[in-house]
Order: sequence, then structure tokens, then C-alpha cells
Amino acid sequence: MGIFSRTRDIIAANVTDLLDKAEDPAKMIRMIILEMEETLVEVRASAARTIADQKEMRRHIAKLEKLQESWTEKAELALSKNREDLAKAALLERQKAVDMCDQLNAEIAVLDDTLRAAEEDINKLQTKLREARTRQNSIVTRLETAHNRFRMRDLYAGSKVTDAFSRFEVMERRADMAEGRAEAAGLGGSPKTLEEEIAELKSNDKVEAELAALKARIGKEG
Repeated sequence: MGIFSRTRDIIAANVTDLLDKAEDPAKMIRMIILEMEETLVEVRASAARTIADQKEMRRHIAKLEKLQESWTEKAELALSKNREDLAKAALLERQKAVDMCDQLNAEIAVLDDTLRAAEEDINKLQTKLREARTRQNSIVTRLETAHNRFRMRDLYAGSKVTDAFSRFEVMERRADMAEGRAEAAGLGGSPKTLEEEIAELKSNDKVEAELAALKARIGKEG
């Protein structure tokens, strides 16, 4: 059972409403596109048959026009021989061919209207099909995005991430220990050189001298 009755229903259909009401939008859009494609093929096949019918009719009209010319010539010949009865009969046959041509031309005109309607339907069906395919791409993208987001949430909330962060913490602790050992090795400084010890003595002498001078000044002031 199809979603649409056929061409008219497809053209009038609101694809968005159909998808909003569908339990499985992805499946629904595939069905819609398939039915649109099948209908488009049918409409084109029908148009092809109409065109073929018109061609056959035009060939028949061409034969009838030649037949008209033939009966006209026969009527003229009969009159030239004073056979008015035969001329009249020939003209009657010619009129039958004329009437048949008129009927075929009328049918071709009707088929022309049918072809114009078919062309309009084909254009509208193609527009609807493009709309449906665009919606299909959008739905597929949204479903893939949602699936990826679910996978990422599952990944972050799962045991794998917990285990990974636990391993990170262990590695960080090892790095802290290594850095601590390096810093501890530098505590107390390195042994002073001879020049550094002499410079320190000179600095101490200056400090002692300044301290003695300060004491002497305070004693005088007192």
C-alpha cells in the first residue's frame, strides 16, 4: 500500500508533516522518495506513449491528405468524361478523408493538452523529489550526529575513561616524585669555592666595622 494515491497526492503532500508524524522518519523518507521516483517513471512513460500516439496520428493524417488529393483528381477525371455520378462519389470519399483528418487533428489537440499537463506534473514531481532528498540528507546527518553524541557520552561516562584518568593520576604522581627527588638533591646548596669564602669574610668584616661604628656613635650620644 503506497503512501500516496499517486501524482496529485504527491504534489499536494507536505513532506515535513508526514515526517513529523512518522515513528521512523528515516524509513518514511525512504518510502516517500521511492514512491515519488516510481510515479515520476510512470508519468514519463505515459507522456512517451502520448507522444508516440501523436506521431502515429500525424502519419495517418499525411496519408489521408494524399488520399484527398487522389479523390479530387478522380472527381476531376470523372467530370471531364461527363460522369457526374462518379465525380460525386469521388467527392464523397474525399469528404470522408477530410472528416477523418479533422477528427485526428482534434484528438492530437487533446493529447497536446495532456502532454502539457504531464510536463507540469513532471516538473512538480521533480521539485518534490528534490525537497524529499534534501530532507533525507538532513535526517541522515541529524541521526549520525545524535549517534556520535551518544557514543561520546557513553565514552566519557564509561569505565574506559575512568580507567584512563586513573592511569593519568598514577603517571602524574610518578612525575611529582621524580621532581621531588630532583629538588631534594639541591637542598643545602653546593660546596662554596675559595673565592666565595674569602668574599664572605670581607663582607662580614664590613658588617662588624659598621656595627662597631654604630655602637660608638650611640655611646657618645648617650
